[in-house]
Parts: sequence; structure tokens; C-alpha cells
Amino acid sequence: MSTTQGGWELPISEGQLVRLTADMEEAHRETLPVMHASAADLTERIKAEEAVGEKPGRTDAGRRRFLLGAGGVGAAFLLAACSSDKGSSSTPSALDSPGAAADSVTYTGDLKIVALAVALENQAVGAYKATLAAAKAGKLGKVPPAVASFVTKAMAQHADHAKAWNAVLTGAGKPAITNVPLSNQKQVTSELSKATSVAAVAKLALQLEDQAAQTYFFATYNVKSAGGIATAATIAPVEAMHAAILHFVLGQYPVPDAFLPVDKAASPSLLTV
Repeated sequence: MSTTQGGWELPISEGQLVRLTADMEEAHRETLPVMHASAADLTERIKAEEAVGEKPGRTDAGRRRFLLGAGGVGAAFLLAACSSDKGSSSTPSALDSPGAAADSVTYTGDLKIVALAVALENQAVGAYKATLAAAKAGKLGKVPPAVASFVTKAMAQHADHAKAWNAVLTGAGKPAITNVPLSNQKQVTSELSKATSVAAVAKLALQLEDQAAQTYFFATYNVKSAGGIATAATIAPVEAMHAAILHFVLGQYPVPDAFLPVDKAASPSLLTV
């Protein structure tokens, strides 16, 4: 094990973390084609709907069809959770806050959820980038190489996700989001600046990963476009893998939930654009 500042030690071997990171990379690569295809489909649907002035519809059959098309064990896991809906068209959560649709004049409808997704991905990229900078500056003590490798790869994956979502925004004639227009960003930045160990930044990163995964899962219930559902369902399992690895880094065995909760899902009201 590798000791870091404050007596922290990596609870698993570096070899184990390297293998987990490799599995995460493989899963990410496998989802990329479906993610880009689904995002392109979402863009075309939004453009077509705007051209005729119609609002997209959504059915449970369409949702399940696109979730199955997302591929992989993660998508099947999300499908099982969706099947517990018992016919409800929506599940109460933070995303159902009253007046959320009026929070932004630039992004509306499904594009508001897309904008939120970009912001969350950018936030994660920034957090991991700040972690690497703090590690390089020696602020986190001795950082095991396997941890730095995980952070680097997770950051790149979040950047890929942000790029896919931004392509939807620009394809629909809306501006891309290149910063972090979230009202909680100042708090996240402050907590990162105070971190003095790998454990501290891992706990914060876990919060961001849980929030992202649950937001995407909630989106499969609430976005209207099948392409948007498929894109969210494709990305969510990768975010969940990030969270699982962080649990291992923190010495917590990540026991899978029978159903992915949504209590940590982000609200569109966090958006400041």
C-alpha cells in the first residue's frame, strides 16, 4: 500500500486499481459509438421538431427500445430500474422542482437537461484537473501513480461526454457551454482548495460522480426525445463505474443497489445560464 499525507493509505493494491481503471476505459470506449450516434439523433430530432413547431412525444416502448440499443450491462441495469416505474410518466426528485423551466431563457425543454449535463461534466473535468494540479504541487502528500492514472482517465472521459452533449447544443443552434455555470461551483472549488489528502478529494469526486450518474438516470424518465434517453442511458453506467472505483479508493466496498436512486440528482435550477 502507498502511504500519503495524514497517514492515508490506498486500501487496495495499485495493481487492482490499474485493472479497475483499464476496465473503466474499455467500457468507455465501447459506449462511444452509441453515445455519438444517440447524440446525433437527438440533435436531428430537436431540429426537426423546431422546424415544424412540435413538441416531441415519449412512450415507455420508445424508452425501452433505446435503452436496449444503448448496449452493455450498465444499460440493462438502467432498464431494470426503469421497469419499476409501474406506468408513471415521472419520478419525483430534485429535478422536478417547481418553476425549473423558467430558470433559463437560452436552453429550454430537453436542451435544458443537455445544458445541465454539459455543466456537470465540465464541473467534473475541473475537479479532476484541480486534483492533478494539487498533487503536482505536493498539497495531497504522496499520490500513488495508479490514483493519478485513474484521475487522468476519468477526467478525459468526462471531457468526451461534455463534447458529445455540447455537439447537441451547437447542432440545435445554441451556444456551447465551456465553463461551469452552476450555482454550487464556488462551493466545490472551495472544498477542493482545502483538501490536503487523496481521501479528501476522492470524497468530493464521489459526490460529483454520484450526482452525474443519478442525473442521467433521472433523465431517462423525463427527457422527451428517445435520442436523449439513449445518450443519458449510455453515459450513466460509465459515471457509475467512476463512483465504484472511488469507493474502492476510499476503502468502501461498492455494493450495487437493486435500483439506482435519484436523491442526489442535480436540479436544472443549479444552472446559472
